[in-house]
Amino acid sequence: MLSKLLLLSIIPFVLGAPTLAEAPSAATPSAPGGNVSTTAASSYSPVTTSYNSSSASAPLNSTTSSAPASTSGVSTTVFPATDPLNPPSVSSDPQVVPDFAPAWATAYQKAKALISDYTIEEKVNITTGVGWANGLCVGNIPPNKNFPGLCLEDSPLAVRFADYATAFPAGIQVASTWNRPLMRARGLALGQEFKGKGVNIALGPMMNMGRVAQGGRNWEGFGADPFLTGESAYETILGLQNAGVQATAKHFINNEQEHFRTSESSNVDDRTQHEIYAHPFLRSVMAGVSSVMCSYNLINETYACNNDKMLNDILKREYGFQGFVQSDWSATMSTLSAVAGLDMTMPGDITFDSGDSYFGGNLTDYVNDGYISMARLDDMATRIIAGWYFLHQDEGYPATNFNAFNPNDEATNQHVNVQADHYALVREIGAAGTVLLKNTNGTLPLNKPRNLVLIGSDAGPGNSGPNEFADQGGSDGILAMGWGSGTGNFPYLISPLEGIQERARQDGSSVFWDFDDWNTALAGSMAYGEAVALVFTNSDSGEDYITVDGNQGDRNNLTAWHNGDDLILAVAAQNNNTVVVVNSVGPLIIEPWIEHPNITAVVWAGIQGQEAGNAIADVLYGAYNPSGRLPYTIAKDITDYPTQLITDDSGDEIVTIDYTEGLFIDYRHFDQANITPRFEFGFGLSYTTFTYSELSVTPIQSSDTDQADLITAWENGEASPIAEGSSTALWLHEPAFRVTFKVTNTGPISGMEIPQLYIHFPSSACEPPSVLKGFTNIEVSPSSTEQASITLSRYDLSIWDVVAQGWRKPDGQISFSIGASSRDFRLQGDIPT
Repeated sequence: MLSKLLLLSIIPFVLGAPTLAEAPSAATPSAPGGNVSTTAASSYSPVTTSYNSSSASAPLNSTTSSAPASTSGVSTTVFPATDPLNPPSVSSDPQVVPDFAPAWATAYQKAKALISDYTIEEKVNITTGVGWANGLCVGNIPPNKNFPGLCLEDSPLAVRFADYATAFPAGIQVASTWNRPLMRARGLALGQEFKGKGVNIALGPMMNMGRVAQGGRNWEGFGADPFLTGESAYETILGLQNAGVQATAKHFINNEQEHFRTSESSNVDDRTQHEIYAHPFLRSVMAGVSSVMCSYNLINETYACNNDKMLNDILKREYGFQGFVQSDWSATMSTLSAVAGLDMTMPGDITFDSGDSYFGGNLTDYVNDGYISMARLDDMATRIIAGWYFLHQDEGYPATNFNAFNPNDEATNQHVNVQADHYALVREIGAAGTVLLKNTNGTLPLNKPRNLVLIGSDAGPGNSGPNEFADQGGSDGILAMGWGSGTGNFPYLISPLEGIQERARQDGSSVFWDFDDWNTALAGSMAYGEAVALVFTNSDSGEDYITVDGNQGDRNNLTAWHNGDDLILAVAAQNNNTVVVVNSVGPLIIEPWIEHPNITAVVWAGIQGQEAGNAIADVLYGAYNPSGRLPYTIAKDITDYPTQLITDDSGDEIVTIDYTEGLFIDYRHFDQANITPRFEFGFGLSYTTFTYSELSVTPIQSSDTDQADLITAWENGEASPIAEGSSTALWLHEPAFRVTFKVTNTGPISGMEIPQLYIHFPSSACEPPSVLKGFTNIEVSPSSTEQASITLSRYDLSIWDVVAQGWRKPDGQISFSIGASSRDFRLQGDIPT
C-alpha cells in the first residue's frame, strides 16, 4: 500500500528532470575566514583561543543572493565573490552577503567535463553508496576512473568512530553561547579534524528545531528559535567548509521527534514551514553548504526524500541550492525519488546489508527505460562531483586514514592525530555556553572556600571510562554529550571533580564527594557544615535505536535523572549554601527546588564535551564570567509547552503529527498565551551588570541598484517574485537598517553581554508578539561603555505570503525591542517607514 502511494505521489514528475538552470545560481553565502579570535569576558584568567584559517581575511560576513556576481549594479563589498576556502571574516554583526556563484559555476564546469565520457552505469555509481559497512566510512561512494570516490562520516560534534579526535561541545552548547566567533571557530576546528581523517563530507550540522522539549536529538541542533538556529548553522558551515570538508545540512525537514520517525507525517502549513523550519536550511544554502540530507519522516503525507515540493521547489528552486541532496541512512523510499530531487542514496542498500538498492541497477534500468531522464541522471552526478570540486578536494585532499567499522585494523587505521590544541576551544565553548540561572547574594564566583563537597554521580567520572557505552548509549558519570549517531568517542573526559580539585589545590580548600544518587541521607549528612555544597544532576537523550533507562531516544519526561530532585532537596535541607549544577540535553522542570532558600546558585552547564569539568570549574570560580543564554524556554510545567511528545500510534500505519501550533513554538507560545516561564528564552545572568542607552536606527542605502524595482515593490507591500533563488536574493538579505546603541558595564568586573533584538510585527501580520531577529556579543570593561550594532535586512522584516508565494513587508508599523532576553527589554524603537 505504501509503495503505491509513494509512486502516485511523484508520477506527474517522471518525464523530465527538475526545472533548474544549467549553471548554478548564487544562492549560497560563505563563512568568515581570516583569524577567528575569541577571548572570555572576565577579569580573571579566561581561556583564550585563536584559530588561524588558511584563508585571507575578508570583509565582515552574512548572506547570499541569486544575482550573478558580474551584475554591474552590485557592490562587491557587500556581495563579494567568495570561495568556500576563503570566506569573509567572522563578525558579531554580519553585513556581508557572500556570492558563491562563481565558485559553483567553476565546480559545475569541471564536474560536467569529468562525467562527459561516463557511461550510465558509471554515473549511477556516483549516486549510489556501496552499502552498509562495505567501506571505511559510514557512507562511501566508490571510485571511478580518475574520481577517487567519497567518504561520508558522522557526526556534528566529532569524527565518529575515529581515534585521536576531539569530542567537541554539542550544537546546543555552542548555540547557548550566542557568540558567532565561537560558532565559526568550532566549525573550523571540526572541519580541520574531518579533513585530517580524510573525510570528504561531514554529516553535520543538525538544525531541526526544538519544537518538542523532550525531542531526543534536540541537543545535536541549536535550540528552539529559527533565527538562532539559522545563525548557528550558517557560522558552523562557513567554518567547516573553510577547512576544506563538505558540510551537510540535516535533517530536511520536520524531524522533530524520534518516536515514529520513519513512519510519521509531519503536517505543516506553508507559512510555518517557511518562517520556522526551513529558515535554518535557507541560511545553510547561503553559507554555501555542499550537501543537504533529507529526513526519515513524511512531510504532509509524502516522505521527505520523495518530496518534490520540499526538494525541487523550495530547496533547489526557491533557495537556489547548487549542491546535492543525500538520503538519511535507509531513508530512500523509491527509485523515482531521483525525480523528486534526491541525488544520492545512503548507505546504498535499501536496508542495512540487504544487498539491493533503489538506485544502483534499478536506477540504471529506470533511465534506460525512459522513466527517469538522462538529463536528470547527469544533474545528479554533476551535483555530487561539483561539491567535490567546490571544496577543492581534487587538489591533494587526504585519503581516508581510519576505519569506522574496524578501528583495530592496523592496515586501514593509521591512527592520525587530528586534535591539535582544540581542547582549549572545547573548554572555552563549554564555559561560554554555560548559563547562570540563579546567583543569590553573590554566591558565585567561589572565593577560596575553606571546604566544599560534590554530591551526585554527574560530578564524577563513569565507572568504566568515558566510552563505556556504544554510541554513548548510557548514563554514568558526568554527562558531556547525548547518545546516538550524533556522537563520537572521547579521547578523555574531565569530570567536575577533577576540574574543581585542581582549583581547590591552588586555594588550599578541602574537597569531599559522594557519587551515590540514591542515598539521600548520606548526601545530606556529607553536606552538613560544608562551606559550599555542590549538587550535580543531569538529563540525557538521543537517537531512537538506543533505549536508555526506558527512554527510546526522546525523553519520557522533563524530570532530572538519577533521583536528581530528591538529591538536591536532601542536600539543601542540610546546607544553606547549596549550588546546583545541571548537565542536561534540554530543559527540565525544576519547580521542586528552584525557590528553596538554601539553594543560592544554579549553573546550567549543558553538555560541554571532553573538557566539561574544567569548563564548569572556570565558571564556578570566575575564571570565565558567564555569558551564556538559554536557547530554549524552561517552563514551570511540561504542559505549558505548546507541543507534547507523540508516543501513541493509535494503530495507524502512518502516525499523524499536526503542527497546529503554527508559528507559536517555545517562547513565541509563552508570550502569545501570556504564560510565565521559570526562565525565558535568551535568559542568563553574569557576575557583572549592564545598562543600555542611546538607541538609534538608520536606513542603509541598497548596494543592489539592479534590483531597485524589487526593493520599491517590497516597500509598497508587494511580495518577492517567484523565481530561482528568490528567497536568497541579495536585495532581500543585504543590510537595510542599522540599529546602534550603547552598553555600559555597571559592575565590578569585565563581562560579555549578549544584546538581543526582537521584532514586534503589526497586528496585520498575525505574528507572535516578539520574534528574535538579531543578536550580538560585546565585551565591556568595568565602568566602561561600548557601542554595539545589529543590522537588519528586508528579509528580517518580512513574513511569508502564502498566496503570493513570496516574502512581504506587512502593513503597519514594525517596532522592535533590544534587551537581555525575550522578556527583559531595555530599549524600544520603530523601523523607519
